[in-house]
Amino acid sequence: MAELGRRTDLREDPEADLALVVAHLEGDGVIGYPTETVYGFGALGTSEGIRNVQELKGRKADRPLIALVPSAGSVQGLVWTDEARELASIFWPGSVTLVLRDPHRIFRPGVRSLDGTVAVRVSPQPIVERLLERLAVPLTSTSLNEPGRKPARSGAEATEVIERLGRSDIWLLDGGTLPQSGPSTIIDCTSGTPTVLREGTVPVGRLRSVIPEIHANHP
Repeated sequence: MAELGRRTDLREDPEADLALVVAHLEGDGVIGYPTETVYGFGALGTSEGIRNVQELKGRKADRPLIALVPSAGSVQGLVWTDEARELASIFWPGSVTLVLRDPHRIFRPGVRSLDGTVAVRVSPQPIVERLLERLAVPLTSTSLNEPGRKPARSGAEATEVIERLGRSDIWLLDGGTLPQSGPSTIIDCTSGTPTVLREGTVPVGRLRSVIPEIHANHP
């Protein structure tokens, strides 16, 4: 079993300098980091960065990565419906992921789906906010776990996953144990009426208080 590589303990120093982490990402490296729901694997949205995360998770092109962005304004090149703008204005930053069309190919394949859409979210997690501020570009996100296992919810669990994967090239940002939380709620906003693809932390009922006609994939 390989030992964990680089690690930044945010519990000991919440304001730790992220310059080396940013350099690692800019070199297409992968990080493990806390989000507002679970720990995630991430990299920059370059072809190599995306490929590195996909290989780590064994993901194919038909399962794109989520893009964490600093604000709705940073991805205005995507197609925003009125409903998408309303949802973003109320639930961002937060655990709501919006699926938007990307006709101008702003994002690379692996983040942009085969049908030309991108799942984006503004995270309220302070470490994600700090990283995005330093990077000035989106950060990819997928749960930090092995296939078929639950995502890591603590730095200790994340360390165990990385060691079992035998990867010493992943930089872990250890934010300690995260509060219990469901996954983000994913909403398809590529047509006039949004559709909830996955109900997570934000329930359908809460969404319908904003957009009463929103569809759901379940009763």
